[in-house]
Amino acid sequence: MKNKLIIILVFIINNLFEVSYANTINEFNFDITEIEILENGNKFLGKKGGTVITTDGLKINANNFEFNKKENILVAYGKVEVFDSIKNLTLFTDKLKYFKNIEKIVSTGKTLAFFDSKYSFETKNVSLLRNEDKLSSKYRGLIKDNEGTTYEFENYVYLVKEEILKANDVLISLYKKDKQQTDLIELKNGFFDLQNKSFVASETKISLDKNTFDESENDPRLSGVSSRSSNDITIIEKGVFTSCKKTDGCPPWSIESRLIKHDKQKKQIIYDHAVLRLYDFPILYYPKFFHPDPSVKRQSGFLKPQFNNSDILGSSLYLPYFKAISNNKDLTFKPTLFGNGTFMIQNEFRSVKKFSSFITDFGITKDYKSATSNKDKSIAHFFSNYNLDLNLDKFFESELNLSIEKINNDNFLKVFDNNLGDNVLKPQNSDILNSNLEITLDHEKYNLTGGISVYENLQLRNSDRYQYILPYYNFNKNFSYNGLGAFNFTSDGNNNLSNTNILKSNVNNNLEFSSNDYFTNAGFQNNLNFFLKNNNTVGKNDSVYKSSAQSEVTGIFELKSSFPLYKIDDKYGYSLTPKISLRANPTDMKNYSNSKKNLSTSNLFNINRLGLGDTLEGGKSLTIGLDYNRKSIVNDKFINLELATVLRDKINERIPSSSTLNKKNSHIFGSLETKLMDNLNLNYNFMLDNDLKTLDYNSISANFSINNLVTTFNFIKEKGVVGNSDIFENGITYNIDTKNNLKFATRRNREINLTEFYDLIYEYKIDCLTAGFKYRKTYYEDRDLKPNEDFLFTITLFPLTTYEYDLGQNIN
Repeated sequence: MKNKLIIILVFIINNLFEVSYANTINEFNFDITEIEILENGNKFLGKKGGTVITTDGLKINANNFEFNKKENILVAYGKVEVFDSIKNLTLFTDKLKYFKNIEKIVSTGKTLAFFDSKYSFETKNVSLLRNEDKLSSKYRGLIKDNEGTTYEFENYVYLVKEEILKANDVLISLYKKDKQQTDLIELKNGFFDLQNKSFVASETKISLDKNTFDESENDPRLSGVSSRSSNDITIIEKGVFTSCKKTDGCPPWSIESRLIKHDKQKKQIIYDHAVLRLYDFPILYYPKFFHPDPSVKRQSGFLKPQFNNSDILGSSLYLPYFKAISNNKDLTFKPTLFGNGTFMIQNEFRSVKKFSSFITDFGITKDYKSATSNKDKSIAHFFSNYNLDLNLDKFFESELNLSIEKINNDNFLKVFDNNLGDNVLKPQNSDILNSNLEITLDHEKYNLTGGISVYENLQLRNSDRYQYILPYYNFNKNFSYNGLGAFNFTSDGNNNLSNTNILKSNVNNNLEFSSNDYFTNAGFQNNLNFFLKNNNTVGKNDSVYKSSAQSEVTGIFELKSSFPLYKIDDKYGYSLTPKISLRANPTDMKNYSNSKKNLSTSNLFNINRLGLGDTLEGGKSLTIGLDYNRKSIVNDKFINLELATVLRDKINERIPSSSTLNKKNSHIFGSLETKLMDNLNLNYNFMLDNDLKTLDYNSISANFSINNLVTTFNFIKEKGVVGNSDIFENGITYNIDTKNNLKFATRRNREINLTEFYDLIYEYKIDCLTAGFKYRKTYYEDRDLKPNEDFLFTITLFPLTTYEYDLGQNIN
């Protein structure tokens, strides 16, 4: 009976103190695993985890609790979690103290808080006044919102209901969607409305994304004595902007403005009473101007202005304006005003659709006085390109392209070259205009192009300057046969009208075969190749093509053999390859004796080495060559030497005489490419008469560097049947240090004893500024282009503007 009473007593004690204690005291509901009551019921200790819920919607989870009933203070520690269902607040910390009478919660140590699922708060030692919805701390804090913006600060007060933050030493980080940081804003102190994205702050520094202007070396930034932002408009008082890399001193250039306004809706940055400073020295004043903000890729507004100088046109101001017409169309209006009264209006229009694109550059130049006519004249130009993706199912690529180039002044491209800039539509050759309509079809098994072209040679008289190719086509197909080798079939043709009344029409069908390499037991590498050409021609008033239709079949058959030898030692790898090419064409070739054809060791072993479209090299010949190579195993030093010559059974007067292949014994062709030292590269090509005494062709190019000095030169000399050129070019660059360099360049035509130009340039270059002096003397003359001597000062403030000034004001 006694034992039964003991068991019943133990059962009662366990139910009271070791299972779960649940009760309501002073508005706290306790649900705790183990509880201890002290000080006559005024102090409660909760252990082994539990939950405390208040009557006004606050829930606290923790490992341990202390509750002072008399002072109505609850202490929780050990994985503390606070959930406020009324205020949509969640808080995590290691320890907190809840003063219930004054509704104050104080955390100790690291604290995380979440408000309305909109903001996450990282801080420590926080004080939360529940009745005032106020969170504060003297320590560093961090807020992240749902849009990726991060606020770091200290000594702050946060009004939870109003979503307003007052803080010191604020650092705001803006991020892209890929979570890469873009801009960084530093503020001394201020008030921040997180809901409306507005603020008022004192000292302000804004560091923009380093790639804002597509130049990672820049550090674009804004600073001001104060700033404010509201309704997508940010204003910086007494602001300074620069894109230059950060240094201890003043930036190379900066813009100071009484007020800088950033309008996010218009995506514009507007400057009021701005001064452009160069190394802190004021050089230009703007009452007001604006430009698109860095986030804008396409927005209407003025683009970077540019100041240029020309010996013909004088000083000029280029001030482009960009107009975004729609999502896929825009126009750049590019006026240029010249000091001599000439005015150029240039326009560039672009349109892009799903399967097509169109771009055109057109304009008119007013009041240009030509030196040849001494009369004012207007010049019009029109360049355009249209591309259409035909999107044909059976082709990898199927496109239609239309390009037009037209001007009404023969020297326009030379005189106004600098003013046209890097226009993608500008003709590549200042003497030749080309308008073209072409279709391209690229199939798995072949490709085909065809169209019509019109060429205009601006150097010829009007009656002879046009050449019409109406139409032309090119077809190409590659295939192999039973592992024997590779076949290539091409067909091309055109109808060519030139010099007013000379008409030539031809269709060429070509079949080229190159066998796989065959190695003998002795180590010879052999190939059997042939090139068959079917040429169909008809002409009118032409010295080569007859007026009646002609059709002929020609072919070259070639046996090629080489004997490659290899050797490797501790320092070098060697190769020596004797080679021969025996070829024969039993048919006649067309007469190209007066054509200019210069060959070298790089193409002498090509089966169609003369590169003639409507005929093949005639007769029988033997080409003999030797290749030698030595390459270092431990570095990049090497020597490449190639020698070759051609032997023919008899003279062939129809082969271009400049090639010397028309003789029984051609010249000896040679090339030498070396890098024997780390600072010297040398290339030498030559043609040596078979008397072994006369060099009819020399081409030498070299690049030599020592310390900060780099020099290059090119020398070309032709004589005899090869030609009559004698050109020397030299360029020298001396890098004084990482920022300063000197450059010299010249080109001399020794055949006519004329130096074409001298260039001497000093340049100072850093990430955001390039400045220099250029001395240039030219001897070239072509109508409006006269020999001239200029001394120019140029400066580029990246990305603002480029300015060029003629210090000599035409020294001549």
